[in-house]
Amino acid sequence: VQLQASGGGLVQAGGSLRLSCAASGRTFDNYGMGWFRQAPGKEREFTAAIAENGVHTWYADFVKGRFTISRDNAKNTVHLQMNMLKPEDTAVYYCAAHVRSSTGYYYTYDYDSWGQGTQVTVSS
Repeated sequence: VQLQASGGGLVQAGGSLRLSCAASGRTFDNYGMGWFRQAPGKEREFTAAIAENGVHTWYADFVKGRFTISRDNAKNTVHLQMNMLKPEDTAVYYCAAHVRSSTGYYYTYDYDSWGQGTQVTVSS
């Protein structure tokens, strides 16, 4: 599957951004999707995930109550709505397609395709 992330940018603390990830090449509603982020000098970390049917979602503790993941299977797109952004949210954000045989969603090895990343910068 090919993934194309977009929507990053520069925003002040307390602001909002909406990331999008467009998928092609595989039946979109057959697999879950995730968002990870990677700050300079740090490991790529799980941020949010959504099951193929959109009913089940998972979030990292540091984004609960601020970020919302959603998907539109008719448009082969997954979104990450980010509110109340903090400077520590600054990172490159990556979308990823979940491996169907994996039962977890929290690790990079649970995903087999990655988008190119989109930069999010939050100023204080």
